Amino acid sequence: MDQHIPTRARRRAGYGLIMTTFEVSGDAYDRFMGRYAGPLASQFVEMAELQHGDRVLDVGCGPGTLTRFLVERVGADAVSALDPSSSFVAAAQDRFPGVDVRQGAAEDLPYGDDTFAAAYAQLVVHFMSDPVGGLREMARVTRPGGVVAACVWDLAGGTAPLSTFWTAAHDLDPGAPSEALRAGTREGHLAELFDEAGIADVESSALTVRLRSETFDDWWEPYLLGAGPAGAYAVGLDPVAREALRARCEELLPPAPIEEAVVAWCARGRAP
Repeated sequence: MDQHIPTRARRRAGYGLIMTTFEVSGDAYDRFMGRYAGPLASQFVEMAELQHGDRVLDVGCGPGTLTRFLVERVGADAVSALDPSSSFVAAAQDRFPGVDVRQGAAEDLPYGDDTFAAAYAQLVVHFMSDPVGGLREMARVTRPGGVVAACVWDLAGGTAPLSTFWTAAHDLDPGAPSEALRAGTREGHLAELFDEAGIADVESSALTVRLRSETFDDWWEPYLLGAGPAGAYAVGLDPVAREALRARCEELLPPAPIEEAVVAWCARGRAP
């Protein structure tokens, strides 16, 4: 273990923080992950052939990154959204006053059977406590033949937005958390989870998002907002350890401007 990351820092930023909820502001999430999630959502929304007025559910909506695209497609009064984070629910309610936004968990959706034409989960399945149960719930609330769709970054394959950060963290501290072991983060695994959940006609695909950071600080500073497991890890380190991590990330990345092409695995199926 690198001398710059002492045991006490590992305790503060260890595996327990991988379960960190996203109780940060919507703006913090936008700066941290929204820069990638927005372009992803613009592609992901096409996973179902939605018509204006189709009722659609955004599971794990966060502050409304995908919600915005669904509203543009079907209208605010046809969109429902749900997230376990109270701060994200408040942000989404403020941003989309016509949308039914509730606080809750994917594993116990507060909607009746066959309510929606489609149900989406963007960058959510790997945070579910029971991924198969959550997907089964999404299928339950979707009408027979309706689309159930999910996507997760390629954390296991190393082409996720967070891959460089976690590589640097493990270079310095082999005991650092890992999001690469989470559900759906490897190629084909989302489809396997869909099959287990009883979802029919499952198809897999990959979506690529391209982002340009003009400076290294543009890339790095959003990690200091504390959003998600990576943000929690970064802010949990002491200043010396955090600077070592920053320097290692800069070593691993190409010189600025930094051009990234990141990949999300997607699965699409139909409710039985």
